[in-house]
Amino acid sequence: MHKWLAIIGIGEDGYPGLSPAARSLLDQAEVLVGGARHLAMLPPDDSREHLQWTSPIDASLHAIVQRRGQRLCVLASGDPMCYGIGTTLERVVAINEMTIVPAPSALSLACARLGWSFPEVETVSLCGRDPALLHAVLYPGARILVLSAGAQTPAVVAAHLVQQGFGASQMTVLERLGGAHERLMQGKASAWQVTDIAALNTIAITCQADPGVMGWSRLAGLPDIAYQHDGQLTKREVRAMTLAALAPLPGQLLWDVGAGCGSISIEWMRSDPRCQALAIEAHATRRQYIADNAAALGTPTLQIIAGTAPAVLHGLSAPDAVFIGGGLP
Repeated sequence: MHKWLAIIGIGEDGYPGLSPAARSLLDQAEVLVGGARHLAMLPPDDSREHLQWTSPIDASLHAIVQRRGQRLCVLASGDPMCYGIGTTLERVVAINEMTIVPAPSALSLACARLGWSFPEVETVSLCGRDPALLHAVLYPGARILVLSAGAQTPAVVAAHLVQQGFGASQMTVLERLGGAHERLMQGKASAWQVTDIAALNTIAITCQADPGVMGWSRLAGLPDIAYQHDGQLTKREVRAMTLAALAPLPGQLLWDVGAGCGSISIEWMRSDPRCQALAIEAHATRRQYIADNAAALGTPTLQIIAGTAPAVLHGLSAPDAVFIGGGLP
């Protein structure tokens, strides 16, 4: 199969920083695709067709696929397969039709600057994602790297750390990593007041809990006080045994039928960030409990479905496991 699509990771050092292999693929391309910032890194006399990402991105993906047979080059930030556009493109273009040339990711550059071992670091992307995802990786002593959504993200992260009882945590904001204008700023979350921050930044957190705050384990059986509820709560010991019996594996989907306050589906999702769940609940007040608990415990992507079984089950994605907590008539 002809490899007509190249995905090139480009850093803040721009076109001059590309490897010979990456530059060769870029120079051979007939059509160039990327964000405005990346396309602006090209030589000013580049007269080839430029496609800028659309929002939503579906139109751009369609435009790329429609040009199959031409030589296309997508410019991506750092490593395209690390929270990047490469994973999106791989869903619509076969890997044997593309060549991927990564550059160092913001995460690897941050580890290099801080002297952190990457396998020992928790990572979260907040690019277009709910900041409550951060809550799932908070525990005393954790080292966390956050891919920022923009200049306001550090303040949002600081506020969430304070809210969750980790206001004593040390934050380091790393701007424009790998470029001539790289800069680091540090401070405690509880005292964070820096506002002059570049949109392109990565946040490093060294977690320190406030007095009396222990953090929540990712193992099943969180204390009952972790949840808001009206009495419809699977108790801690039963919950631990239930999750052990359900035995979630990464990427699996749970139906939590009659979800109550959402404890089973939330702890299913906390077991691995790739796990998914559908919380099915008829009562509006309990659905709000589920939403609040999911946000507080770091699983804001939990899907909450209003209704009762079996009627509401039609058309849902097939589950790998089902827990029935009270949703059947």
